[in-house]
Amino acid sequence: MGGWRVNERTRRNLLVAILMGMPAWAVAKTPGPRTEAVAAPVEDDPLSGGVVDGVEPPEPLPPEEKDDAQTQLEGAMAQALPPPSRPAPGAQPPSVSPLPGADDEATAEQDANKRKKKQRPGQPQDDSLGENPDAIDDKPKGEAQTIRVIGRVSARARADERNQYQRRLSIADARVGVSTSLPNLEAEVTADLADSQILKDAFVRLADDRKRFRLYGGQFKTPFLQRSLESSWDLPIQTRGLVEEYITETHQMGGRRMGLMGEVRLKQVWGLKISAGFFQGAIDEAGARLKEDAAARVSLRPFNFKPLTVGVSTYVSEAMDLARKHAVAADAELKLAGFVFTGEAISGRLPLGPFTAQMLLAQYLIHVGNEWAIQPVAGVEALQLRGDTVRGDGHSLVGGFNVLLGTRFRAQFQTERALRPGDEFPGLQHSIELGARF
Repeated sequence: MGGWRVNERTRRNLLVAILMGMPAWAVAKTPGPRTEAVAAPVEDDPLSGGVVDGVEPPEPLPPEEKDDAQTQLEGAMAQALPPPSRPAPGAQPPSVSPLPGADDEATAEQDANKRKKKQRPGQPQDDSLGENPDAIDDKPKGEAQTIRVIGRVSARARADERNQYQRRLSIADARVGVSTSLPNLEAEVTADLADSQILKDAFVRLADDRKRFRLYGGQFKTPFLQRSLESSWDLPIQTRGLVEEYITETHQMGGRRMGLMGEVRLKQVWGLKISAGFFQGAIDEAGARLKEDAAARVSLRPFNFKPLTVGVSTYVSEAMDLARKHAVAADAELKLAGFVFTGEAISGRLPLGPFTAQMLLAQYLIHVGNEWAIQPVAGVEALQLRGDTVRGDGHSLVGGFNVLLGTRFRAQFQTERALRPGDEFPGLQHSIELGARF
């Protein structure tokens, strides 16, 4: 009702203003006396300035009188209309919606810039949890996906001096998998169609709300050797090297195993991370499954110095019985001004006797535009066997460079000169690998 009364009052005032302004408007328009009878127009039209059957057109008012009449009309209208509403002190001005499509164009440009930034080489991207257990944790909030499809493929060509540089082509990697991420649960299944052991990862991971404590169950990487835990896509060389191959594949210490593992991750305490668990034992010469193995690793960033990470890991075969094989490794990684240096020293005992090994790898990332990059890499490895009956050394020197397109494609050009266990003389090998992932 209140609104209706105000509206009615406004109408009345407007009507009074019109009535009061009519005389002024009439004077402004027709200052002279109007003729009672107006004859029909003849040839000339009054609107065009002609005459109407003997009636002279009215003379216009002088400018001074015309302005006075207009001023009276405007003053009457101003008194009749209500005063304009003014915002209260401290109130925000009304928002004005932009033109349709303006926000869409701005958003599209921002999304394109974000995509370019995400595709920049050297930055973390979506990866398999089996390859990178911190792939979900290191993503900004709101970007973690509930379901992720993981896949990559790599083709490799090699020419080895040991085989008179005979070319050999192969599919080095043909991996596909799917993972899901919930607030307190992650799960992943990954297979490699190019490997004799197709199943790579198949595990469930439980965690608390703050991701400080985790429990793994299934098949996944054992927490041993920093080189083994590194994602094969992020590793700047084509293989993990002769030392890792000799320990993991030849003597079955580490690698992917069925097991149960607990993990503690405390970022505020120098980035402390502790992992330990029991895993399915190896297979002996007769094909029988041995008893369970144990593995553990501790890593941290001293004094919260983020570029530096150090760690210690250990592996014990048949931990609850004979423990015929065991090893301890210390590793360090330094990221500084585009350089990445990783080093690892290992000591342990094999059925052949005690052994020691050292690994060092250096890489540098050179950005070329927003998406392209060149990555020179160089590495050296050494292995020493000090058994009573078997003694020997192995070594490897590798160098090359990688060409990266974002984080989805890479081309690796590599040359290696190595003396592997069992070789009589060192050999030279050239290789090229092309890989892509989605």
